[in-house]
Amino acid sequence: MEIKTICVVGAGLMGHQIALQAAISGFETFCTDTSEVALNKAQDFASNWIGGRLEKGKITSIEADAIKQRLTFTTNLDTAACNADLVIEAIVEIVGIKRDLFARLDKICPPHAILATNSSYLVSSKIADATSRPDKVLNMHFFNPALVMKLVEVVQGPHVSDETVEKAMEVCRALGKVPTRVNKEIYGFVANRVFAAIMTESLYMLDQGVASVEDIDNAIKFGLGHPMGPFALLDLVGIDLEYDVRMGRYQDTGMAEDKPSPALVERYAAGNFGRKSGKGFFDYKK
Repeated sequence: MEIKTICVVGAGLMGHQIALQAAISGFETFCTDTSEVALNKAQDFASNWIGGRLEKGKITSIEADAIKQRLTFTTNLDTAACNADLVIEAIVEIVGIKRDLFARLDKICPPHAILATNSSYLVSSKIADATSRPDKVLNMHFFNPALVMKLVEVVQGPHVSDETVEKAMEVCRALGKVPTRVNKEIYGFVANRVFAAIMTESLYMLDQGVASVEDIDNAIKFGLGHPMGPFALLDLVGIDLEYDVRMGRYQDTGMAEDKPSPALVERYAAGNFGRKSGKGFFDYKK
């Protein structure tokens, strides 16, 4: 089975960039969301990106027109998914909402279609049994910003067939990405387990007054060689997403150490979600 058509569900920060990357890479692509506002923003982003590349001579006018023709934005999930060979879900990190969506996709999509979640923490085994095709449900975890970051973690839960994993790896390569095969489901997969350890320690030091946001970020950047400090990265990814992930983990384990830190809770409660809101650990309104 050759994958020709990709549907991305969720037109947020990750979803619209995954969709644009798919269209750039030659796939017939549909990006769908229940929010017309989100879709309009996604369409504007794609138009500006394509226009910018054209202006700089990175692509020709023929290539720009071809990308636009391959990329469709719609609020109609049936239209977006009915002919999809691969669906990539990029919605909120709430398992109940994902299960409802996958159950619906199972009815809409062709029987051969692979259903992937871009979730960075929720494993596909929590979703797969909402469908009649658990062997075709897996994690394809892209990294933010999806147009730039090369890594995609392809996670094989116990229910996922080898054929599905190989097909997902093949698509990642066609998208110009570097797929990493994760052979077992584990909370946070590979990269985020390492990031979570750094972030937990950084938040602990901030809560304890050991060092400031700026100084902790500088230590990680200039001492460990990271391109971005943990707090700047959290602002980019979204403090609301990190809060939801940590609350979900705490609800699963009941362990006090898995609770979101006071610094995270304080910003979440104030609506300071990072770059998207103009303020997080850093102030972007200036």
